[in-house]
Amino acid sequence: MKKPYQPATRLLRAGRPHHGWVNTPVTRASTYVFDSVAEWRDTRARREQERLPSYGARGTDSTHALEDALVELEQGHRAALYPTGQAAIAMVLLAFLRAGDHVLVTDAVYEPVRRFCAEHLTRLGIDYTFYRPDGVGIEAMMRPNTRMIYAEAPGSLTYEMPDLRDLSTAARKHDCWLAVDNTWASGLIYKPLTLGADISVMAATKYLGGHADVMMGAVVTNSRAWSTLERANIDFGQTVGADDAFLVLRGMRSLPLRMAQHARNAMQVATWLQARPEIARVLCPALPGDPSHAIWRRDCTGANGLLTLELDGAFSAADAERLIDALNLFGIGASWGGFESLVIPAKLDTRALPQSTPRGAMLRLHIGLEDPEDLIDDLEQGLSAMTQHSRSL
Repeated sequence: MKKPYQPATRLLRAGRPHHGWVNTPVTRASTYVFDSVAEWRDTRARREQERLPSYGARGTDSTHALEDALVELEQGHRAALYPTGQAAIAMVLLAFLRAGDHVLVTDAVYEPVRRFCAEHLTRLGIDYTFYRPDGVGIEAMMRPNTRMIYAEAPGSLTYEMPDLRDLSTAARKHDCWLAVDNTWASGLIYKPLTLGADISVMAATKYLGGHADVMMGAVVTNSRAWSTLERANIDFGQTVGADDAFLVLRGMRSLPLRMAQHARNAMQVATWLQARPEIARVLCPALPGDPSHAIWRRDCTGANGLLTLELDGAFSAADAERLIDALNLFGIGASWGGFESLVIPAKLDTRALPQSTPRGAMLRLHIGLEDPEDLIDDLEQGLSAMTQHSRSL
């Protein structure tokens, strides 16, 4: 029996033509023509169950190639593409929830999703409740009309890892869907579908594209969930352009190498930061001592470049912003997952549940592919400038 290829090898070959071009050529197309009315009718009859060329909005060679690569990456059944990560999340919520339903949402959810729930799910008669980011106590929150558990693994800003096996058990027991935002791992180092989730959502804008030059969202599902999502995609007219699909697929070829380097750089920077007196805590599930470290070790195969810093209590939110302004190598930008280092202030003031421990002023770093020694030097001068200003008051 032939030994199966390792994940990195499979990813390099996923979504490629069997013969000819190494990269699937860009197919910019809208209209697909048929040789006969019978062929046209046959395709329309079969395209709800099969992926067939029929119209640009239903997919082209370029989008199909990326979908195939995502299915390989996530070990799923089928994949769908969206203009942004937020569009992908919104589509999942709208596809699987109806008026009168209830959804449990992690309190560490991506901030625009919190607004989507408040302004749109409520308008549609869909109720929602926030649960602890680690998932503890979720069984007691289930209702007869609960139709979905929506998780982030790990949660935004504070990186709590839910035990997806427990969430999956609860979802199956109550016959509801389990959807997971898997952007942090980007399908490479954490695979929700293999842990019992039905739906994995990713912002392909981040590590999948990897070069800060494309916007896209993606959803990969198991076979049980696919038909519901696909019908909603068609009804809402969801599609992406061929050029964007090409860019994301190109980025995915180097994903294992980039992700590993981001993680190495981040761990070097995090270790240095942990020894600094200005820093009370560095949040990252890959760090020993982090509350989610045990689940991270069990369920993940690596980390990425994200770190959240909590400053010592002697420093204020204004001090954190002075630190940010003093940095030279960290751009102030809300995205992450590209080659560049970024920083923003981090606040938890919109969370619905009380924090288990008090939090000082916080900022989020994305550690890019710059030399980590240069990043450390930059952080050192920024921390020194912040401390000198604080002492001068």
